[in-house]
Amino acid sequence: MSFDAAAYDAFYRLSVDDPHTFWATQAKRIDWHKPFTKTLDYDKPPFAKWFVGGETNLCYNAVDRHLATRADQAALVAISTETDTEITYTYAQLYAEVNRSAAMMQALGVRQGDRVLIYMPMIAEAAFAMLACARIGAIHSVVFGGFASNSLATRIDDATPVLIISADAGSRGCHVTPYKSLLDEAIALAQHKPKHVLMVNRGLAPMKMVPERDIDYATLRAKHLNAVVPVVWLESNAPSYILYTSGTTGKPKGVLRDVGGYAVALATSMDLVFCSKAGETFFCTSDIGWVVGHSYIIYGPLLAGMTTILYEGLPIRPDASIWWSIVEKYKVTRMSSAPTAIRVLKKQPLELLQKHDLSSLKTLYLAGEPLDQTTSDWISGVLGVPVIDNFWQTETGWPTISIAKGVGDKPARSGSPGQPLYGFKGKIINEETGEECAPNEKGVVVIEGPLPPGCLQTLYGDDERFVNTYWRNFKREAYSTFDWGIRDADGYYFILGRTDDVINVAGHRLGTREIEESISSHPNVSEVAVVGVENAIKGQCAVAFVILKNAAAATPEDAHKLETEIMKVVDKRLGPIGRPSHVYFVTALPKTRSGKLLRRSIQAICEGRDPGDLSVIEDPAALQQIRAVLVTS
Repeated sequence: MSFDAAAYDAFYRLSVDDPHTFWATQAKRIDWHKPFTKTLDYDKPPFAKWFVGGETNLCYNAVDRHLATRADQAALVAISTETDTEITYTYAQLYAEVNRSAAMMQALGVRQGDRVLIYMPMIAEAAFAMLACARIGAIHSVVFGGFASNSLATRIDDATPVLIISADAGSRGCHVTPYKSLLDEAIALAQHKPKHVLMVNRGLAPMKMVPERDIDYATLRAKHLNAVVPVVWLESNAPSYILYTSGTTGKPKGVLRDVGGYAVALATSMDLVFCSKAGETFFCTSDIGWVVGHSYIIYGPLLAGMTTILYEGLPIRPDASIWWSIVEKYKVTRMSSAPTAIRVLKKQPLELLQKHDLSSLKTLYLAGEPLDQTTSDWISGVLGVPVIDNFWQTETGWPTISIAKGVGDKPARSGSPGQPLYGFKGKIINEETGEECAPNEKGVVVIEGPLPPGCLQTLYGDDERFVNTYWRNFKREAYSTFDWGIRDADGYYFILGRTDDVINVAGHRLGTREIEESISSHPNVSEVAVVGVENAIKGQCAVAFVILKNAAAATPEDAHKLETEIMKVVDKRLGPIGRPSHVYFVTALPKTRSGKLLRRSIQAICEGRDPGDLSVIEDPAALQQIRAVLVTS
């Protein structure tokens, strides 16, 4: 296929030079109950309103509108290798379950605009709950099932949900994590007390039900088997969901997303980025607790009329062929995963992959962390399909930098996710001057306003934090991704890592401040610094340097015990996802004379790089001590 560079560039230019015309055309991809009167309202930068006055509904577009033509087609396939279950729901069956879930919510007092917190494993009931919220105009907030009670409590207090939906337990690698006890503790810790908790009993762990508050899912569902709940038509800019992401402070940021703009953005991306067609099967290996799961397990594939796979389990259990057996059985055409998972599979016997018929698979998409060329070349070679890298964030909701193969077969470039996609006016900016960087000059990746449809509207309940966090970092109006990058002479972007104190562990963003606060709660910890260190499998891992109140406790005999205690503290407050890979004990941490902790210098030493200008350090011996503990440990 020949590539028309001029046509590809013209398509992009139209999207950023005339967003009104461009997105009005893309908006035809979804059904509108009431047409919008204005494509874009950007009278109050940086707050962008898309498709103003239009009324639509995410659930209607994802489910209802397909009933006339594909009611008997598989819509959702829920697979768990943890419980050895596999259930397929057609669009008609999904419609019925979503209506039941919506009726259950309404029976428990949930109304339009109310928040519903979903703390669930990767089971079908979680998808029903998300779509049901969208149906009745409630705002869902999905919290990753791996988060511990403290983290969950902060999200409960911020979202103030009317209802929480959860399950007795989740399972990963046959290790059962009881959710109910974690949830009960979180509610006890939270200032806000939800009126009801709806519990799915999977039979994995005992549950102690709280009278009048806790409701059994199966019992309530049985009362609403024939429910038909009318769609609530929402103005395009009404909120659809809150998704919390780590920040540079201990308080998570509640990314707030709209209805119409998100629907249009996802529907467009399914065609132009993922080249997907109705009737095909999409397999995204992420979790619904992350934005990838929201966009490309639940909403995106269903908007496109596809079959979507919801998978609970590891990529190597019962063996490392499990994903490929799913591709073969359900004739998956497009698959989305993370580089970490592919690196894990690379260590497995190749014959496990080769024993399956993967001829249906057309493309593999990888995102969540930088993709190295070795991993990309290996998986592309063994699958015999293109691998498309893409860069994006919780805040953007859909890929920001990639190759839009649905627009044109633009060639990829080694080590680069591609170029800014349609709608994103990307730039590389000098952190100090705010000026645009020259080709191959390192700077911060930014997006000039307005952000396209599908991106965050604001931070829930905190417009000021939204503006101060993302838009006031330079001498120009630009959204900061907080990622370093360079742009080559041909316009390809290369992502070099974070500029802030957020680290990326296997595609999951964690604030170093959150981990530090957890460690600091240990009674013998005086001070702590956490940095993200490059890791061949996970991309980054957290490493902690701790100053003790009682330094004598850090003797060689006691150090291992103390490290174990600290990791247990992190497990309890954040969950295993926040656990550092190592805890090192030191007597000083490198700081500037004004007291600022030099995390970048610590990180550089951990990775064997030049720590930079040391003249600003108050006590240079602190860095030498870090070098010493790394060598002797």
